[in-house]
Amino acid sequence: MAQADFEKAAEEVKKLKSTPSDQEMLETYSLYKQATVGDVNTDRPGMLDFKGKAKWDAWEKKKGMSKEDAMSSYVKLVEELKEKYGMSC
Repeated sequence: MAQADFEKAAEEVKKLKSTPSDQEMLETYSLYKQATVGDVNTDRPGMLDFKGKAKWDAWEKKKGMSKEDAMSSYVKLVEELKEKYGMSC
């Protein structure tokens, strides 16, 4: 998996015609974080930060996944989202 493919996918996901579902967004977020940062390295957000907790939990589930696997999975997911939602010009 080339870094350029990953970076291209990261730009393309911002240009989808429709917003993906919350679950799809969490999956893209968690794969992106795992590919760029690695295993979760912050404390879990407080109990009233529902969005932050959901994002943290999704990222935590990727613990142990290699950067290369996360990048590859991210690019594949973005390709699926492009087919499902289309791209803006």
